[in-house]
Amino acid sequence: MACNSHFAAPAARPTPSATKRGVAVSVPPGGAALAAINAHAAAARVAPDQNPMESRGAPWMLPQAALAVFYGSPRAFTASGRPETPRLFHYFLPRLMAEGTRVLCLDGANRFDPLLLARLARQRGVAAAEYNQRIRVARAFTCFQLTELLVRAPRWLENFPADAIIVTALPDLYFDEDVREREAWVAFRRALEALRALARGGASGSLAQGLPAGAGKPAGAGKPPGVAVFSDATSFQSPRRAMFAQLAAQAAQVWRFALDDATGVLRLLNEKFAPRAAERILPR
Repeated sequence: MACNSHFAAPAARPTPSATKRGVAVSVPPGGAALAAINAHAAAARVAPDQNPMESRGAPWMLPQAALAVFYGSPRAFTASGRPETPRLFHYFLPRLMAEGTRVLCLDGANRFDPLLLARLARQRGVAAAEYNQRIRVARAFTCFQLTELLVRAPRWLENFPADAIIVTALPDLYFDEDVREREAWVAFRRALEALRALARGGASGSLAQGLPAGAGKPAGAGKPPGVAVFSDATSFQSPRRAMFAQLAAQAAQVWRFALDDATGVLRLLNEKFAPRAAERILPR
């Protein structure tokens, strides 16, 4: 449960036992899937008639001092059958690292990949060690562990004042059919409260109980960190999918990944602020 200060190879995590919706695979599996997507990607561009979205939210950039949700299955699967959506947060990291941003990753999907991050660093002529110094990773394997990571985050931010927080598998982990309905909802609502507190800049209400003095706001923080949730919840057939609707309602921004069947290009569509979706292609 402690926040890792170094990179470790991800261990296999069983997926929640809720039934997955069948989706056709239109790109090669595994690392080849992302390689195929990346091969089609060009410099980021917006559809000409949708530039006004730039003032409300920029694709492929994490929010500043706000909660954003990124979801949708790009139909790119690994050899194990797990979708790539939670893994796509890696492509947001190079820009953050270049800006000197510190990142805290609460990884419920167990998709953090130090090898992919090192490759992205090399492609930009940056030593992987420079990226390592600016990111901390804590993993959760159950919904209860993910809730605890979110609750404890303000305490960790005192020692590692992150500018951005990335969360994966929320609310995916809470769909586990081995967890009783009431217990899953109690843990999820507590997680939502923790997210709300983080977006405001620290712990508040019941979350502040038991934290040391000053834990409500990270030391030296001038503004709340941006919080981004990467979820594959909509690819599950579960009666608990209402959790995702509650998460999206709480978010300031909602973005959906979509894979173009004709071109194989992965796009990011804004669903929260604009009547028409802003669109960007996955950057190199």
